[in-house]
Amino acid sequence: MAKYIKENLDEDGIDRRGFLECMAWAGTGALCVLQGGVMNSYALGDVLRGKVGNIKGELSFAQISDSHIGFNKAANPDVTATLREAIAKVNALPTPPAFVLHTGDLTQLSKDSEFDTLAESLKSLKTDQVFYVPGEHDVLNDNGQMFHERFGKGTQGDGWYSFDKNGAHFIGLVNVLNLKAGGLGSLGHDQLEWIEKDVSGLKSSTPIVVFAHIPLWSVYPQWGWGTDDSEQALSYLKRFGSVTVLNGHIHQTMKKVEGNVTFHTAMSTAFPQPAPGQAEGPGPMKVPADKLRSVLGVTDVNFVRNRHALGIIDSPLATVGQMQSEG
Repeated sequence: MAKYIKENLDEDGIDRRGFLECMAWAGTGALCVLQGGVMNSYALGDVLRGKVGNIKGELSFAQISDSHIGFNKAANPDVTATLREAIAKVNALPTPPAFVLHTGDLTQLSKDSEFDTLAESLKSLKTDQVFYVPGEHDVLNDNGQMFHERFGKGTQGDGWYSFDKNGAHFIGLVNVLNLKAGGLGSLGHDQLEWIEKDVSGLKSSTPIVVFAHIPLWSVYPQWGWGTDDSEQALSYLKRFGSVTVLNGHIHQTMKKVEGNVTFHTAMSTAFPQPAPGQAEGPGPMKVPADKLRSVLGVTDVNFVRNRHALGIIDSPLATVGQMQSEG
């Protein structure tokens, strides 16, 4: 191993060949399945390796987040490669997801070429549709105009929208414009009014799935990991029996259940960030190549009618490489 590393190190000390092999193992996303009115989530790797039982439901979709196309620092010099590994995990599912949610930070610097690379990579997804919300990195240069033109056609206001699938109601929100002190997300008055009207005609038995970039609960406000007016938004959802909130931004899996609401943050396909309060601040965190596979991931969500919550499973990319080596 020492000889291999020495022969494959670049001038900057990065073992790119070995790094990319490990990155091919590092999962990035989640699979969600709606089962009886409950959204459950499963790690893609566990699904692919047969570690979970019957997860069939009325609806399944995958979540990808924080691809940061254009990032090329030591924490991950090839984020396009790891995004494609995440796509490969989604495509390897026994049943293709009905659609994929990308919960923001598609790009690193909102460049046209970065959006091009992202869009071209996602063309290989075996799914009918991809839904997007922007991250703060997607609105750097023009207040989100380029993102909106490419990925937000037909949306309301600054890009929020909703749609229905198999009896569930999905709400895509934008909380990365007009950030508050410390980087806290903000929905704003117009979007809050729209949310109230959007759900007003729905039955309380309707499963609700909300997705946005910055978490809608206070994960760690000191780092801007929260949304300052999320409490008001969530107050409009109190009457619903099953509410699932999916976010990205913090590049790690965290889950919280509060009453009828299950909050779930997803891993990044690009690089990890430190746990709340475990560093001077947030940002790309370099880890050993053989550890990286455990801190990137994909989320799958399943829905089965007449159950209370969505099934959510996170899957590190690690399992892809393990499957290949065992196969």
